[in-house]
Amino acid sequence: MGKVAGLDSSSESTRIVVCDTDTGAVIRQGYAPHPAEKGPEVDPQAWLMSLGEAAGNGLLEGVQAIGVSAQQHGLVPLDAEGNLVRPALLGNDKRGQSAAADLVDSLGGRTAWAQAIGAVPQATHPVTKLRWLARTEPANAARIAEVMQPHDWLAWQLLGRPARRTTDRGGASATGFWSAADEAYRPDLVELALGHQVRLPEVLGPSGTAGFTPEGLLISAGTGDTMAAAFGLGVGVGDAVVSLGASGSVFGIHHEALVDPDGTITSFADATGRHLPVVHTSNAVRVLRGTAEMLGTDLEGLSELALKSSAGAYGMVMLPYLEGERTPHLPHTAGSLHGMRRESMKPEHLARAAVEGMLCGLADALDVLRGRGVAVRRVFLLGGAAELGAVQAAAPALFGVQVVVPQPAEYAALGAARQAAWALGAAHGTLAPNDGGWVEPPQWPAAASQVFEPGEELPVGQAVRQQYTAVRDEAYPGVFGQQG
Repeated sequence: MGKVAGLDSSSESTRIVVCDTDTGAVIRQGYAPHPAEKGPEVDPQAWLMSLGEAAGNGLLEGVQAIGVSAQQHGLVPLDAEGNLVRPALLGNDKRGQSAAADLVDSLGGRTAWAQAIGAVPQATHPVTKLRWLARTEPANAARIAEVMQPHDWLAWQLLGRPARRTTDRGGASATGFWSAADEAYRPDLVELALGHQVRLPEVLGPSGTAGFTPEGLLISAGTGDTMAAAFGLGVGVGDAVVSLGASGSVFGIHHEALVDPDGTITSFADATGRHLPVVHTSNAVRVLRGTAEMLGTDLEGLSELALKSSAGAYGMVMLPYLEGERTPHLPHTAGSLHGMRRESMKPEHLARAAVEGMLCGLADALDVLRGRGVAVRRVFLLGGAAELGAVQAAAPALFGVQVVVPQPAEYAALGAARQAAWALGAAHGTLAPNDGGWVEPPQWPAAASQVFEPGEELPVGQAVRQQYTAVRDEAYPGVFGQQG
């Protein structure tokens, strides 16, 4: 029995799983928080300290290969000697909003960026962080000779800082200067942002090897946490993943990169050689939390209230745009409640309208992907709110497909471990190539899950969606005219 490890360095902690190479069974786990630092930047040494603590007590004993997953959109700026120029900028850094708008204009608008890299720069993108540094810290910007993302830097540190620097196509696709359609960097966009060229990591294939540690451990290509979680879940073509955070994200697995003229779809690459088109919404669980606070309860209480109502919430429709909205593109709007009548103005109906409004907003995002040819035969629903009874009851009929709620697990770390097993098998020849000469990933079991079918509620769900769509289109005519 071989052993591989996957580590996931999130914004708050490091989690490590050690798995059986052949079956994916978790043998042992480690965890350590990052040293407490607040704000949009951090000394990357904190990630190494957390990693060392998580790997303590012989956790990695007998491990043959390690995969690294880490938070996306971070920027680690290095000088010509590979030393830090300044603390790393994290994905949650919002200071670059004006820099993002400036970059969009510099290339000729949203469509130009979408065609160039499959995404429109946001404050989160590393390319935007480079423009922000050029504008606000010109002395530091002038010293930057190479850039990495967190998972690149961590793998490089594990390898002992070799001359070779690597990344993977999933991580590269989140930078804002790599084209998922062309599978190539756009150095001109780096220069547009920073004012000069920098060294960029070599992009490895899905089963590639970044190198070996001084102790002989294989380090795989690594990837961003979204890509690692998708690989850990075992999703494939026909699956979509809906992630319920304060905001929402919806992604599918597709055979080609999607160029979306208005930038609604962000065209990521995944960790398997396919593509991962993503649509973001500004509002998800914040809709439920806001409604729960209004009703003097919590999320569980809101769910219990919503289950006392019925589909359609007695005619009430909530447009859930509490923080403006990215999909549809309504950045300056607000949420609204429609169809109120005397008999519908009860807590349980408001609770139901909030659940349905949130899910219909996410269903709009799903339809953007469907409209571009992305197959959606089932939806994986992630996040704490996916466990709420009202969400599980309403989602299948509103999404129109089977809904899968995986049991909580460290899916990003599991995906990193599976990637490590893939690279190990490819390097040792224990994974046989397929008919096309491509080494397939190890076939680990799918995540343990609850499965919910639309069943007889499907026509009711379709009616609720139609009501929601009618209200949305009356309030914002043509808002989806160019989307899906």
